[in-house]
Amino acid sequence: MMRTITCTIALLLMAALAFAQPQAIRVVKKGKGTAVLFLPGFTSPGSVWNETIRHLPRVESHVVSYAGFNGIPPVETPWYPRLRQELLDYIKQEKLDNLTLIGHSMGGNLAVDIAAALPDRVTKLVLVDAIPCMRALMMPGVPASQISYENSYNKQMLEMPDAQFAQMAAGMAANMTSNKAMADTLARWTLEAHRPTYVYGYTDLLKLDLREVLPSVKAKVLILGASFPDEKVVLENFQKQYAGLPAKTIHIAPASRHFIMFDQPDWLYGKIDAFLKNE
Repeated sequence: MMRTITCTIALLLMAALAFAQPQAIRVVKKGKGTAVLFLPGFTSPGSVWNETIRHLPRVESHVVSYAGFNGIPPVETPWYPRLRQELLDYIKQEKLDNLTLIGHSMGGNLAVDIAAALPDRVTKLVLVDAIPCMRALMMPGVPASQISYENSYNKQMLEMPDAQFAQMAAGMAANMTSNKAMADTLARWTLEAHRPTYVYGYTDLLKLDLREVLPSVKAKVLILGASFPDEKVVLENFQKQYAGLPAKTIHIAPASRHFIMFDQPDWLYGKIDAFLKNE
């Protein structure tokens, strides 16, 4: 009897601890219509999609934000696998079928990952300037096994003085959009991020390679790339990296940097709206 009580108490404690752990995602659900899960990019809050959603009527939007960004408490690392698992759990718990996923940058990676894991639930994907293997472009020939979390660069980033980090954030933001006001917002999002999540989460992305799961994606896919810095090179990179994706259409946004929703919003809304209406 005593052993049974002890085991019951232990199980209750474990359940309570699991419940007390911060969540890796937060989701805001609004509207009625076709279910669409909106996934922002690295350091971006879910609100980055607000204007896009306003231009897409008749959707039930599920807008995701991530732990460690936008004032949301951080979670233990590794970070990206936690996001992926909780998104899979959310889709199953909400019983979402005939689902469309719209993701920007890292959000596009998550969208591909989810579509490959749940091919019978996801019917459409919109990938906004997202690439399956960032490492292949930034560090050609370097395998994931050589990317470590504890390295000199990460140590430097973690210890960087706030003023220097702010200068770096401003420079990066200026390269990601031509919209000066939004560049300031991007820099602020980076500064507000939990620094270890920013550093180790980026390492997660460098280790990620989704090219091998592309054949498992059954959904129709719309890929929208930014033309900066060279439209021809960008298109070639997308065609090469997404070669394993069965059903895809690629469009490159003219005169746009990474945040197409800031640089070419009307072009973006038009492409997504047409894709969603094309059953």
